[in-house]
Amino acid sequence: MIEIIRLIKTLHGGGHKVEILKSLDLTIPSGQFVAITGHSGSGKTTLLSLIAGLDTPTSGTIKIDEQDITKLNEDELALLRGKRFGFIFQNFHLIPTLTAVENVVLSAELNNTPGATKKSEDLLGMVGLGDRMLHYPAQLSGGEQQRLSLARAFINEPDIILADEPTGNLDSKNSDRIIKLIRELHRVKQATIVLVTHETQVANQSQRILTLEDGQLIADRKNIE
Repeated sequence: MIEIIRLIKTLHGGGHKVEILKSLDLTIPSGQFVAITGHSGSGKTTLLSLIAGLDTPTSGTIKIDEQDITKLNEDELALLRGKRFGFIFQNFHLIPTLTAVENVVLSAELNNTPGATKKSEDLLGMVGLGDRMLHYPAQLSGGEQQRLSLARAFINEPDIILADEPTGNLDSKNSDRIIKLIRELHRVKQATIVLVTHETQVANQSQRILTLEDGQLIADRKNIE
């Protein structure tokens, strides 16, 4: 479970104070697929970064299964991210000098995941890259690179997947394919998924849609099951 209590994020610059998040309260049950929507500047990506422990709140509490991650040091946060989180980025962040299977295997080996090669090959097959495993990222299309990043995110069977605009750089056909794969991986792996998107059709594939505006939660509705 992810529990957020009175979360505030404030930035200071040029003599001005900008409130990015304003005393946000939120609970996400284990295994739920949640989409966070809102206009640019609403605080979506900041919230995702705070949940991941990549940013520090001004005040408030973020608990992952009752553990307050705001009290952890950087080494403890890095260990938490490696063991509990998987990440999907808009710009893929693949290692260009490694093949598709090596990109996934590396993530597994860094976390001492047993059977790294076999698991990586199986996941690449699941996302439709079974015949592209020895290709480098530059030899893959944008949609294929994002499918590769899905395999990398799920290889360690994390409890939580954090996805920041995972379809933002894709055309509509590849966007549809990626969100269907995320739904299928969610069904199979039962991870909690928190996905930031500005695309309505992507958000509508989640189980729950949260809408932020000016750093505040203005809507919270259940969607498909």
